[in-house]
Amino acid sequence: MRVKSGARTSRFDWLMMAVLSLLIALVAVEASASSKVLTPEERLSLNGHRQRRWEANSADILKRISNLRGEAGIVVEDLETGWTFIHNEDQPFPAASLVKIPIMVACFKAAQEGRLDLSEKHVLRREDRVGGSGILRRMRNGRSFTYSQLIDYMVTESDNIACNIMIDRLGFDYINQVFEELGLEKTRLNRKMIDFAARDQGIENYTTAAEMTGLLDRIYHHRCFNAEISERCLAVLKRQKINDRLPRYLPKEVTVAHKTGLEKEVCHDAGIVFTPSGDYIITVLVHTWGGPGSAKIFIGRLSSYFYEIFKT
Repeated sequence: MRVKSGARTSRFDWLMMAVLSLLIALVAVEASASSKVLTPEERLSLNGHRQRRWEANSADILKRISNLRGEAGIVVEDLETGWTFIHNEDQPFPAASLVKIPIMVACFKAAQEGRLDLSEKHVLRREDRVGGSGILRRMRNGRSFTYSQLIDYMVTESDNIACNIMIDRLGFDYINQVFEELGLEKTRLNRKMIDFAARDQGIENYTTAAEMTGLLDRIYHHRCFNAEISERCLAVLKRQKINDRLPRYLPKEVTVAHKTGLEKEVCHDAGIVFTPSGDYIITVLVHTWGGPGSAKIFIGRLSSYFYEIFKT
């Protein structure tokens, strides 16, 4: 009986080893396939297929845009091939909080130049307070925050108090000088956040879809002055907490490094979308007469549409 039992055990062990070997082989094949590096010819074919799909669907994209109750400036850029979809890309729009992206760049540049100590603390004062988005308006006066924290709040929470503190700290002249060094011709900082009195007098901050896309392209390729500043900016953009536009209908696992903008009659989002099929920039600026809710849905659906085209 023991011998027979031993024989059955040996056959069972042999069978299990065979199954295990087969599973290992299948996993190895799958891993090899998933990690396959495409040849230049295969990559060219894939990019050509993607571009043809985007071009073939351009009529549908334009139809979606035409159904918007407002105007839109749009740029979508394939970061591997440089192929772009553009619509009103050079038309200036009120920047709203999108201007906080180049302000962030100016902050990190000032820190690198020794103009700004990111560990230095600012004590929150009554005169700092403004309305709109952000978390500092819920904080009591007398609390202190490092400039590094304020830059993070300015972008990830779109905090207007934090942004105005940084504008006061660096000054309009320095910030706009940095804008010029970045090659931003139509993007200007002319007033602080939530300064409606200035806005009513025609003093406005402006930007374009093309310039926001170009700035994100610099950040992505580590050419926003240098790699250190670019990496700092990208890390902050990836921590964005307002995700009701570009990421709205995307899978949760998709990383989007982006910044929103929202003000009276304008609703924006600009960001870098990271996918297994390649990365791309999508910038959507909207001047809307249908309210922010419909504009957010429009941006979200347009983002989802391009993602579906891009991932194939």
